[in-house]
Amino acid sequence: MSRTRLTGIDAARGVALLGMMSTHIFPLYDPETGSPTFVALVFSGRASALFAVVAGIGIALLTGGQNPGAGRSPGQNRRGIAARALVIALIGLLLGGLDTSIAIILFHYAVLFLMVLPFISMPLGRLAAWAGAWICLSPVLAYLVRPWLNENVSPPEVGGNITWEHFLEPATLFADVFFTGVYPTVQWLSYLLVGMVIGRLNLGALGVQAGLVIGGIFAAVAAKFVSAYLLVDAGGFAELLGTESGQRWPIGRMMEVNLTGVDQSGSWWWLAVSAPHSGTTLDLLHTCGTAAAVVGVCLLLTRARPNLLLPLSAAGAMTLTLYSMHIWVMALVDAQEPALEPVWVFWPQAAAAVLIGIAFAKLGSRGPLETVASGASRLARDGTLAENRR
Repeated sequence: MSRTRLTGIDAARGVALLGMMSTHIFPLYDPETGSPTFVALVFSGRASALFAVVAGIGIALLTGGQNPGAGRSPGQNRRGIAARALVIALIGLLLGGLDTSIAIILFHYAVLFLMVLPFISMPLGRLAAWAGAWICLSPVLAYLVRPWLNENVSPPEVGGNITWEHFLEPATLFADVFFTGVYPTVQWLSYLLVGMVIGRLNLGALGVQAGLVIGGIFAAVAAKFVSAYLLVDAGGFAELLGTESGQRWPIGRMMEVNLTGVDQSGSWWWLAVSAPHSGTTLDLLHTCGTAAAVVGVCLLLTRARPNLLLPLSAAGAMTLTLYSMHIWVMALVDAQEPALEPVWVFWPQAAAAVLIGIAFAKLGSRGPLETVASGASRLARDGTLAENRR
């Protein structure tokens, strides 16, 4: 791997990739007991959040790291990121046409790249203030807006992955992408902003790396403790059981794994939840904390030996290609009858991702889709496909 590249960041992205793959393949509930599985308890909600936080770190590094905008104008940086977003969106739309049960993140990911453009030139202090405010206020905005969308937009969500045909229903598409879908970008922008804050730090400094671990763990644990106090000691959970969703769903069990698809309305106590994919302030704080801790650990482990986590960092350096391959493979797997055992689906894919990543790393090459995205970014930013090494 390039000596100038922070392989710890790539390793964290590799963790996110394998974690997301595991939640796509392994059951999240034990079919016999109904209890959450190990994969659900460890990776559900956290892997995808890590993916988004590392995306924010990447944007910060692309736009100057500790010196935002260094060497290029803000307009150039914005054009480059917008072009990258366009490529990612097109790939997401193509994958959305596959017959798969996986909620593909790429189109929403591209929208997040566009949403973050106003923030790329902000100094660290102002950016951190925006990130904190967004974590606190975006869930409140979503809580207020979702009921209106559910009543006035028909249907209020696309009901699957986004494809070209959904552009014929712009209101539904807007509602799904920003508020009502699996990855509501209004709340998910928090992850990219936090990632950009991390990316503006001196990531090579030992104190910063250790601070990410300690601060991340503290934030993650504190969010869970506050949520537990509000729901159990303050009586919030009993109030939620009285809502329509509380009477319809086993929300106690679902709060351990995933609240996707649960209508979180009818009580302000929903904002006290920290469940995966609930999109509340405490959920965002918890998952930002776990993401920061993983990034810090990966940076510490690769501090003296950049290739120590090569299987993860090599795969993490080409996640766009590997994620797309995974979605395509899963579309084929889902069509198999009888269904394959999850262990025989996950481990070959994980091994293939690692081996492909190492092969490209040894060749000193980007992945195919990374090459396209980077080329489009350079063309829009610098007016040339040639890489300008600064």
